[in-house]
Amino acid sequence: MIGTRPTWPAGRGAGRVLVAKLGLDGHDVGAKFIGRLLRDNGFDVVYLGIRRTPEEVVRAAVDEDVDLIGLSMLSGSHGTLVEKVLEQLAAEADDAPPVVLGGVVPDEDHPRLTRLGVRAIFNAGVPTDEMVARIRELVAEQRGGGH
Repeated sequence: MIGTRPTWPAGRGAGRVLVAKLGLDGHDVGAKFIGRLLRDNGFDVVYLGIRRTPEEVVRAAVDEDVDLIGLSMLSGSHGTLVEKVLEQLAAEADDAPPVVLGGVVPDEDHPRLTRLGVRAIFNAGVPTDEMVARIRELVAEQRGGGH
């Protein structure tokens, strides 16, 4: 167990989303903003906070039975850390939730991350309504897939 996991319940049933910061990146303003945005749009949000390991993210996702994992990355270590999350999810979860990535991810890294299994990448400047709509789609797919 990781310890206390703040949950921002919405109570409207849009889905359960885990939001976390991987690695040594300590800047969490964007991740908290997205967590509250999703909460305000009907999602229950489990916020893990900063400096989380791939193992902690996967364990929390399984324990909390989330419909989607949102990772926020600004540090440039997204390739290695996100790959570890996806590998561990595949090993531990029968019905692994989709993973989305937000923050600062260079365009040239998008194809590799997509091949690894990242379902959406939201760089700074993406309209929030587009982000929420895509997350709704992914959660609906996940729930329809036997979740």
